[in-house]
Amino acid sequence: MQAVVPRVMVAGTSSGSGKTTVACGLIYALMRRGLRVQACKCGPDYIDPMFHERVVGAPSRNLDLFLADENLVREQVAVGAQTSDVTVIEGVMGYYDGIAQSADASSFDVARATNTPVLLVVDGRGRALSVAAEILGFLQFRTPSCIEGVLLNGVSAGYYPALKATVERETGISVFGYLPHVKDAHFESRHLGLVSAKEIADLQHRVHLIGDTLEQCVDIDALLQIARSAPYLAYDPRVLPASCKDAPLIAVARDAAFDFCYAATIQMFEELGARIAYFSPLEDTALPEGTSGLYLCGGYPELHARRLSENTSLRVQIRTALAEGMPAIAECGGFLYLHEVLEDDSGVPWPMVGVLPGRAYRSSRLGNFGYVELTAREDGLLAHKGEHLRAHEFHYWKSEHEGSGYWAQKPQSSRGWDCVVSTPSLHAGFPHLYLYGNPDAAIRFVQACAAFGRAGGVL
Repeated sequence: MQAVVPRVMVAGTSSGSGKTTVACGLIYALMRRGLRVQACKCGPDYIDPMFHERVVGAPSRNLDLFLADENLVREQVAVGAQTSDVTVIEGVMGYYDGIAQSADASSFDVARATNTPVLLVVDGRGRALSVAAEILGFLQFRTPSCIEGVLLNGVSAGYYPALKATVERETGISVFGYLPHVKDAHFESRHLGLVSAKEIADLQHRVHLIGDTLEQCVDIDALLQIARSAPYLAYDPRVLPASCKDAPLIAVARDAAFDFCYAATIQMFEELGARIAYFSPLEDTALPEGTSGLYLCGGYPELHARRLSENTSLRVQIRTALAEGMPAIAECGGFLYLHEVLEDDSGVPWPMVGVLPGRAYRSSRLGNFGYVELTAREDGLLAHKGEHLRAHEFHYWKSEHEGSGYWAQKPQSSRGWDCVVSTPSLHAGFPHLYLYGNPDAAIRFVQACAAFGRAGGVL
C-alpha cells in the first residue's frame, strides 16, 4: 500500500539538544493552526510520548527499528496518519546514535526507512563558524542525510541573523528559525530522564509558551511545505489471525505508578479481539469485573510504594488470581510490584503482591540498560523454548529473584544475562516488550486470556 503522509522529524545533534522542547512546541503551533497532528517518537522511550500525548490529546507512537522491522514502523506512521493532517516525529539521542557504535535504530535510520525529511536542532550557544562545521559534518556523514533544514537553539534574536547567514553560506542548508531561551518553559530531569508529563502541573502553559515563541521565530509555513513534500509511504499491511470471539478482558494498570505502556501494544491486543479495561493499583480496591488477563506495565512504583502497599485488598486479589493461573505480563515496574517486598526511593521496605519471592531494592547504578534479544530457555506464556523476543531495559532497581526463563543478549555485544520469571501463565521481568513488533507473543497472550476465561477463571 501507499499512503500520503505529510511528515517531518525533529532530530538533534545530541541528547539534551532541545528535541522534546521543539517537538512539543511545534506540535502545539501546528494544532493552533487547526491541523490534526500525529506525534511519534523514535526509539523505545516512554517519557517523551507522554509529553506528546498531553499536547496532542492522543497516544504517541514509538518508531523503533530494533523492536520492529521497517515495514511495521512504516505501517505505524501510515495508520496513525489516517486521522491526521501532519505527522511530527521526535528523534532520539544524537541523530546518528544507534545500537552500540552504529547508526542502527537511530533517528537517521528511522528517517531513512520512512523517507522522512528532517529538521536538525543545533545548539548555537557560545559559537559562531563552528556551528556551520558541525552541521556540514551531519549533512555529509551519510548520503542522503535526509536533513532538509536546521533550527538554531539557544540563540538570541539579535545574534540569529548573522549566524543564519553564516550557516547557509557555508553549508547550503536552509535555517528555518531559532529558539531563544524561554523563561519558565524548562523541562526538568531525574534518574530516568525527563520527569513524566503528569508531574508537570503547568505542562500545557509551558508548551504554549514554546509554541508561541516558535510561531514568532520559525518559518512554520516552510516546515509545512517540507512535510508535505515527503514521498508516499509504502508498506505491506500485516495479516493477523481472526479476532478472538471470546473477547477476553485484559486489565491494564495505568496511574502515576504504572504509566510506561506502548500504545501499539494495546492496539495489538485490541486488534486480536481483546477488550481493555484500565485500573489503578493506587486507587482501585479490585480488578475490573470480568478480568481474565492482567498487564502490569512499567513505571515508578518505588515512588508510590507506601500507597501501593496500603491497598491490601487489590494486592491480595492479584496474588490469588495469579496463583489460580490468570495470564499476566509484568514488566519492570510491574515486575517490582509482584515481589514480596519493594524498597521505596528512601530504602524503606513495603509489602507488595507477594507472587515473587524476595526483595526488590535500589541499586547504586543504572541496571542492564539498552536493547536486548531474549531467547526462551523453556516454554512459557509468550514464547516456546528457543524462540526470540526483542525488548529494552532501563532501571535502577534490582531484584533478588530476577528469573532465568530467558537469556538476554545485548545486540552487537558479547554481554548477556539470565532474566524473566517465565511460566505457562506468567511473564515477569525487567525487560520492556513492544508486542506490536512481537505479534506471536501478543497472540499467545490474548489466546491464553481467552482460554482462562472459558475455563471459568474470569473475576
